[in-house]
Amino acid sequence: MTPLRQKMINDMALRRFSPKTQEAYVAAVGGLARHYKQPPDKINKQMIQEYLLHLMQARKLSWSTCNVAVSGLRFFYTQTLGLDSMFLSIPPRKKVSQLPEILSAEELERLFAALTNQKHRALLMTTYAAGLRVSEVVSLKVTDIDSQRMMIRVCQGKGSKDRYTILSKRLLTELRIYWRMYRPSVWLFSSMNPKQPLTHRTAQQIYYHAKDKAGIKKGKGIHTLRHCFATHLLEAGVDLRTIQMLMGHSSILTTMGYLQVTRKHLSATQSPLDLLEIPQNTRLPKQ
Repeated sequence: MTPLRQKMINDMALRRFSPKTQEAYVAAVGGLARHYKQPPDKINKQMIQEYLLHLMQARKLSWSTCNVAVSGLRFFYTQTLGLDSMFLSIPPRKKVSQLPEILSAEELERLFAALTNQKHRALLMTTYAAGLRVSEVVSLKVTDIDSQRMMIRVCQGKGSKDRYTILSKRLLTELRIYWRMYRPSVWLFSSMNPKQPLTHRTAQQIYYHAKDKAGIKKGKGIHTLRHCFATHLLEAGVDLRTIQMLMGHSSILTTMGYLQVTRKHLSATQSPLDLLEIPQNTRLPKQ
């Protein structure tokens, strides 16, 4: 490991960046260095801008991937190298706003029914029933399931915050069946090595496999189940503040975004067309 790379890692550790963020930022700088086959501290502003255009136009990477690269490069040059932020001259990119696709109750039933592997079934049910991020569900330990209080402890979720979320009675039954079959010791969902948790990638693959088997086309990744959790709670009449706490959102504005995809909220809104007294067209077209 080069001293420059170690310095960047130390700078991120001092700011308590998550391991995932550190890995992504280091990869962003490494990608730039490999592209030009030069040390990153020898690359000038024009080269950086051309590299970002290469990511967007030639490689056609998604907004989120390009944004991580921009953030990683900005941190390296401004924090690790101590250059002025004007050195980069990278304009902020407007975030692409997309509403999540929500699975219906019938689609969720098909999704879970498609799984014959109890571990996979318990994994996806836990993700949906507790509204967890993929990083949170794979990091659950056996001791995080509190059956006495019917709660699940989420340790160091996004933003390095702990929280509690609900433990459904149905999920507890599924987890007990799973525990009797697999006897997990430390991690609730371990990898092939019992001492290591399941990877994010494996959890995503389990979701994609179940979705394909159930013939479901909607929804992108396993994060869809978290979106479904929030939306279905809103439709059931749970207040936004409670959902915010269960989801671990820092701002209630994030939680309010689910109002845009809530069927109950939208269907209760009357179209202004229905308020107009328009005579019905009684003239039928000629045959």
